[in-house]
Amino acid sequence: MADPVIKSYEPHHESRSAAVTESRPVQLLLMAVAFAFLAIFLLLPLIIVFHEALAKGFGAYTESLSNPDTRSAIRLTLLVAAIAVPLNVVFGISAAWAIAKFEFKGKAFLTTLIDLPFSVSPVISGLVYVLLFGAQGLFGEWLRAHGIQILFAVPGIVLATVFVTFPFVARELIPLMQEQGNGDEEAALSLGANGWQTFWYVTLPNVKWGLLYGVLLCNARSMGEFGAVSVVSGHIRGLTNTMPLHVEILYNEYNAVGAFAVASLLAGLALVTLVLKTLLEMRYGAEIAATRGH
Repeated sequence: MADPVIKSYEPHHESRSAAVTESRPVQLLLMAVAFAFLAIFLLLPLIIVFHEALAKGFGAYTESLSNPDTRSAIRLTLLVAAIAVPLNVVFGISAAWAIAKFEFKGKAFLTTLIDLPFSVSPVISGLVYVLLFGAQGLFGEWLRAHGIQILFAVPGIVLATVFVTFPFVARELIPLMQEQGNGDEEAALSLGANGWQTFWYVTLPNVKWGLLYGVLLCNARSMGEFGAVSVVSGHIRGLTNTMPLHVEILYNEYNAVGAFAVASLLAGLALVTLVLKTLLEMRYGAEIAATRGH
């Protein structure tokens, strides 16, 4: 009985070997190119950011971060992310559930619209909000008459951030929900569960790792967005400057330490996000493999 078992593994082993045709020197060269590219375009800029931030000592670094305008930019960035990410979670779950679980007219169009921010420049999206809510915009006169401030205020920054980040959660959940199908939900409904119980105890646990993965990506983009926010913010120091905008202002004023100090915070948040993303990706990949195997 041992021979058939051994033979059953031989074709798989041979096919794997046949798939790798490059010689060892070529493989080493490809790996060297990849690592060199990452070192030059990823690691080196990160090292420079932290080096310049601490160039005049830790005291100057902390002093730059304790500046009132810097603290205001940090608070605004966190506030915008705290508003935009939950809104995108609600939209992402709703859109993914509708697209993956139901058939309806306009489904393909909705899927295309979700990808729109990936193909439209963030600056263009910011200009669209100016045309809608600016003083000479479509709703500008009505907003001014009712004392509502959208542009050059927090609402405009939130709207611009939501626009550029809303695909991330939906795009993580749609293929995952489509792969899982409707079997678990139908079983729960047949056992007497209502719609909310089915969502909370069946659908949500099945997609929790994909959801967390999408939230991480969405949050990282929210805090780092520059183009769309730059158009609608007005660059008012201490009021409408987010961290990326504040970095630009400090650098244009030749305050290199202050600019790189704020940039180091963004880089640190990016590194934390990268670590969490990697951990979740490992877990997320295991969930996907288990789902497909099932």
